[in-house]
Amino acid sequence: MTPLFRKFLGLNWILALNMIALIVWGVWAIYNASSFREGMNLSTVWRSQVQWAVLGLGVFGAAALVDYKWVRWGGWIMYLAGIAGLILVKFIGFGEKGAHSKIHLGPVDVQPSQLAIVATIVSIAVVLGDLHRIAPVFRHHWLRLGVSGILAGVPMLMVLKEPDLGSAAVYGPVVVAMLLVGSIPFRYLITLFLGVMCILPVAYFFGLKPYQKKRVEVFVNMLTNKKVDTLGDAYMADKVKIAVGSAGFEGKGPLSSKVDGRSVHRTFFTPTEAINDFIYSVIVEEFGFRGGLLQIVVMALLLLQCIFVSFYARDNLGRLIVVGIVGMLFAHSMQNMGMNILMMPITGLPLPFTSYGGTFLIVCMFLMGMVQSVWIHRNISPVKKKGRRDDEGEMDEF
Repeated sequence: MTPLFRKFLGLNWILALNMIALIVWGVWAIYNASSFREGMNLSTVWRSQVQWAVLGLGVFGAAALVDYKWVRWGGWIMYLAGIAGLILVKFIGFGEKGAHSKIHLGPVDVQPSQLAIVATIVSIAVVLGDLHRIAPVFRHHWLRLGVSGILAGVPMLMVLKEPDLGSAAVYGPVVVAMLLVGSIPFRYLITLFLGVMCILPVAYFFGLKPYQKKRVEVFVNMLTNKKVDTLGDAYMADKVKIAVGSAGFEGKGPLSSKVDGRSVHRTFFTPTEAINDFIYSVIVEEFGFRGGLLQIVVMALLLLQCIFVSFYARDNLGRLIVVGIVGMLFAHSMQNMGMNILMMPITGLPLPFTSYGGTFLIVCMFLMGMVQSVWIHRNISPVKKKGRRDDEGEMDEF
């Protein structure tokens, strides 16, 4: 048996099947949201998602079988590439509703912010989990905390400037999750938390665009049953509320069969948003409460299995990578499903493995491949020379 085949057999197959189940479920949801749009070249968009998924399996396999220790040098290359992509989008970027967040790359459109968050996860994992071994000065907690803040703050501010509030907000849960397991003393984290809480009001009033503030105001007004403009700023929020609220336990059936195709998402949702940002509303309207609950349960199982993998990581570097990935997937899922049931303000953020989007699906599958790499290589112990133990109880090399 070759080492590569042994690694393949050593995959966490329950986690892999969980991911595939979410992708298949997403393709079925996209088919329900787009198959009737014959005149807009969207009726077969679900096939494109299948093609992206097949390509993603190759990326997933490569990321899983290669030892994740490559991030010790490759992480910095990824980070610089992510920053370069965010700079490039300033000059040749395009998008919708005033946001310039995508660039044309041959036949596909790429959103650099999605690649930047992956690069940030990897680079922070190296700083918190491995850099102090290379440079002893980084044993100082405040220095690692400061470098991590800069690494996350630069791309976050660039994404916020696009402007893309939803993608920028993902950095918060990712950084918090990684700091909690990054051997940073709790007193530093408390100080950081208090500082952020003092900055948030200033960022809201002076950092957000008027339309972004309006989304927050609409959310608060609808949550408190105040009057809103359902033909203006609250149009999509109102339609989402009706779609979800009218679904019941069983929903309106696949392809809205129980209402003869006269569902809310078919009538009022914009074609591209129905298969992307508001795919969860489509799922709930078509399959009811049980369909929405199924989406939550399967995603929660995937995240819990990733946390399980983190406990078996062979070092803190692998543990931090997995925790950062969990933070990103959780933030995307929470924001997307939360806004679709009006528990959070509406932001343009896709649902992992379910929303339509080739590059985002590839990114998510690459991240799951990284989780698998941590699992596969959990029993491979690094060779250590004689030295002293650092503050985490691990041996440093001389």
